[in-house]
Amino acid sequence: MAPPIDLRHSSRKLGAECRRVPSDIEKDLIRLANEPEFARWKTQIAHAGGCENPVYLAGYSNRYDSRGHLQGSYSTKEEPGGRIAVRCRNRRKSQCVPCSHLHSGDSYQIVRTGIVGGKGTPESVIDHPQVFVTLTAPSFGSVHRAGSERCRMGALNERCPHGRSLACSQRHNKDDSLAGSALCQECYDYSGHVLWHAHAGELWNRTVRNVRRFLADLAGVERSRLNDHLRLTFAKAAEYQQRGAVHFHALMRLDGPGGPSEPPPAWATASLLESALRAAREASSVPLRHSGAVGPRVFSWGRQMDVRALSHTAGDSVTPEAVAGYLAKYVSKGVRDAGGVDTRIRSYEEIRCASAPRHIRALMGACWRLGRLPEFSDLRLRAWAHMLGFRGHVLTKSPKYSTTFGRLREIRATYARRKVDESEGGDATLIISFWRYVGRGYTSAEKEVAAGVREDLEENRRAKRWVLE
Repeated sequence: MAPPIDLRHSSRKLGAECRRVPSDIEKDLIRLANEPEFARWKTQIAHAGGCENPVYLAGYSNRYDSRGHLQGSYSTKEEPGGRIAVRCRNRRKSQCVPCSHLHSGDSYQIVRTGIVGGKGTPESVIDHPQVFVTLTAPSFGSVHRAGSERCRMGALNERCPHGRSLACSQRHNKDDSLAGSALCQECYDYSGHVLWHAHAGELWNRTVRNVRRFLADLAGVERSRLNDHLRLTFAKAAEYQQRGAVHFHALMRLDGPGGPSEPPPAWATASLLESALRAAREASSVPLRHSGAVGPRVFSWGRQMDVRALSHTAGDSVTPEAVAGYLAKYVSKGVRDAGGVDTRIRSYEEIRCASAPRHIRALMGACWRLGRLPEFSDLRLRAWAHMLGFRGHVLTKSPKYSTTFGRLREIRATYARRKVDESEGGDATLIISFWRYVGRGYTSAEKEVAAGVREDLEENRRAKRWVLE
C-alpha cells in the first residue's frame, strides 16, 4: 500500500517552484514602464523612425521673426532625461533598418530625378540619351557558384597545380557558406583581389575620362573641345558580389554644354555612348606601383559588361523606376551581405575570430598583411580591411546629375519647420540652435520596446502602400 501524500508539503513545494526570479531584461522593462515620461520617450523613438541605434542630443532651438521677436523656443530640459533622440542615419540595413530605409529612399530620389527630372533638375532630361551600365571585377581564381544548376560540372577531370579538383557537383543556394568561396585557397589571388579594390576608384575615374575622349573621337570633335558640345554626367553605386568582389552599376546621361537644362546635339545618342563605354572599358587600366612583395600588376575590368539604353516602356527591366530601385537597393547593402563585417578591424586576432566565411577572412587577412608594407601605406589597407580594401563611397554622382542628400534633408527640415509655424502661428526667419551629444543606443528593455515601435511603423507603411495600390 502506497504511503499517504502530504498535500500541504506538495503545495508548498509547488508554490516555491512557481516563484521565478525576473530576468534582468524583465526588471528593466518594469522600470521603464513605470517611468513617468515613458510615453514621451516612445513618441521620441517613433519620431526617429524606430532607429535601432539613436543618438541623444541636449540643447535648445529658438525661432525669431524678421523684427527679432522671439516666436517660439524648444529645449530638451523638459524631455525625458533632458535629451532628445534623433536618427543614427546609418545607410546599412544590417546596422539600422529604419535609417537604411530612409537612405534608400533618398538614393532613389537622387537617381530618379536624374532620369526624369524634379527637385531642381529640369524635366527635359528625360529626353536626353541615357544608358545603364554594369562593370565587374576580373577573376582572381575559381570560386563556387550559387544557382539552380550544379556548380562546376565542366571541369570534371581538371585539377589545380596543388592537386585539388576544379569540379563541384553540388547545387549551392545563396546562403550556402561555400557559395563565392575559392575552390583552392592556395591558387586564389587574394593579394590581387584586395589591391584591385584599393584601385577600383581610380579605375572608374580613368574610365569616365576615357568615355569622354572616345565620345569626342567618335563624334569627330577635338577632345579638348568636347565640353563645348556636351556634358557627361552619371550616378554610380557599388555592390559586393558573393565572392567578395565589388562591381559598379551606373546610370550615364548626355547633356548639352550648359548642363541638364540644355539638350545634347543630335549626334549624341545612346548608341554612341554605349560604343564609347565599351571602348573605354577596354582601354582603361591602373598599374600598380613597384612592389617586390607582389610583383608588377595592371588592374582592369572583368570580362563581363552590360550596357543597356534606358527604356520608358512599362514592364521593361530598365525603366526609370526600375533603375532607381536597383541603385537604391545596392546603397543599403554592404560587405556584410557578402558575409563580411561592418565595423573596423583593430587587430589580426579580430580577423581570425570573425564570424565570417573562410574566404572573406582570407581577404581581410590579405589586407592586414599588405597593409604593413610601406609602398602601400597610402592605400590604408588595414583601416579598410573590413571592406576588403575598397574605400570608395557606395553611391557617387556628378555634381550636376541631380539633387543631393543635403538638399533632400533640407526639404524635410523646411517641411517640418513649416508645420511648426502653422501650429504656433507666425513665420520664423531666423533660427538659433545649440546641440551637444550626450549618448546613444538603448538599454535591454528600451531595445525591445523600440522593436515594437518599428513593427508598428512598418505595418502602417504596408497599410498605406496597400491603400495606394
